[in-house]
Amino acid sequence: MTIHNFENENSILNRFLKQLRDTTIQKDSMRFRKNIERVGEIISYEISKTLPYKDEEITTPLGTKNVPVLADEIVVCSILRAGLPLHQGLLNYFDDAENGYISAFRKHENGEDEFEVIVDYFAAPSLEGKILVLADPMLATGRTLENVLEGLKPHGTPKQIHIASVIGSQEGVDFVATKFPENTHLWIAAVDDELNSKGYIIPGLGDAGDLAYGSKL
Repeated sequence: MTIHNFENENSILNRFLKQLRDTTIQKDSMRFRKNIERVGEIISYEISKTLPYKDEEITTPLGTKNVPVLADEIVVCSILRAGLPLHQGLLNYFDDAENGYISAFRKHENGEDEFEVIVDYFAAPSLEGKILVLADPMLATGRTLENVLEGLKPHGTPKQIHIASVIGSQEGVDFVATKFPENTHLWIAAVDDELNSKGYIIPGLGDAGDLAYGSKL
């Protein structure tokens, strides 16, 4: 797996990431969602530089011009619910992409720290021979992405997989690298060193789903 970590690059992305982490700013759920969306837009632009293109002739009012356009079909697939703002950011740039949605959640038994990742809903088009972009903002343990990869198999084999994340743990990144095909690309704004006993990224930013859409039972 090829890892593209933007953490050490000086760009406007760092401003959005700062606001996502900052407890004095992240309580504004609208700004929180918008900042994740912005990260998705930046990642989309970076992904687009690596994709195959073909020339297409267009007609202008004064003549014709060959323009390079994307050669492959793209499917953007997000992991509900935290993935929705990131999905929108990706879709703002890959605006003619097909879409997929996966429901995945952690199931803790009796309040224990150990958990099982449950995938119980998946809607997507055929992935066969297409470019798949997976939106998972928080790459913590990597087990959610592992289960999602298994759930994708009946929908065909993508030509290439790109994972878009906001923050990950080093443990999660290393784990995913062992589970996904070698030609997978991970695009991530920052990688933190630790996970706590409940599998949350430290320092991370908290629960992205709750911050974006409110707390859940």
